[in-house]
Amino acid sequence: MIERLSTAPRPLGKSGILVSPIAWGMWRLRGDDVAGARALIEAALDSGITLFDTADIYGFDGTSGFGDAEAALGCVLSEAPALRARMVLATKGGIVPGVPYDSSPAYLERALDASLRRLNVDHVDLWQVHRPDLLAHPQELAAALEKMVASGKTHAIGVSNFTPAQVTALQNFLTIPLASTQPEFSPLHLDPLWDGTLDLAMTHDHAILAWSPLGGGRLAESGPVATLLTDKGAQYGVSAAAAAYAWLMAHPARVIPIVGSQRVERIREARDAFKVEWTRAEWYAVLQASMGEKLP
Repeated sequence: MIERLSTAPRPLGKSGILVSPIAWGMWRLRGDDVAGARALIEAALDSGITLFDTADIYGFDGTSGFGDAEAALGCVLSEAPALRARMVLATKGGIVPGVPYDSSPAYLERALDASLRRLNVDHVDLWQVHRPDLLAHPQELAAALEKMVASGKTHAIGVSNFTPAQVTALQNFLTIPLASTQPEFSPLHLDPLWDGTLDLAMTHDHAILAWSPLGGGRLAESGPVATLLTDKGAQYGVSAAAAAYAWLMAHPARVIPIVGSQRVERIREARDAFKVEWTRAEWYAVLQASMGEKLP
């Protein structure tokens, strides 16, 4: 049996910040429903989730609404400021509609300040580069990120959707530790297992924040992986989604899945993941079902 999952808070890399083993993401948060947003936030907190992940691009529909998800959270925090002390707040920047990426120091500084205004806070706990800007030298990016931390506007820095080589290049120029990396990772998207993302994270103690841990909803469809997860969930009286979270969390990189649901009941059921225990044979069966072939 693989080691039983723990509900205890865990370090966010070497940042000194403790976070819950599961996070809640706001990429689908509606900017026009503050009451609904507050209900979702409170459901997450009541479920033991303390890490909240958003981004300045969340809420953008292609024509308007840049920053809507952050603004909605800011309205909630203005209405109920005591909630801020209960959460570890993470946001991201660097995606610019029509560009598409800008990690120049001047832009990132403006992006962070704009996020703080929308969120109605004076700092975030974690700020992440949302996607790599191929025209930004890692030395220049490192200096910009260190300036953010020195300003007190963020306590820790991370990256999202970076390759292991891009993470290594950036870390080489940083004098402070990179706290986290955020790849797409699910039982249907296995790249982090093979491309070195998880190995690098374990080497340098980066927290792994897994986005789209349910495969963008594809795990709800029929297929061999869905069947195995459904059967495993049924064994413990939980949903296939909870079994999927547990499958990710069983990896020794101590993956933190980012729950993306905008339904209170689905957020609450995420804590059922801690009820599920995987044997090595069962875990590898899911992996091989996803691969469509046996391991050698």
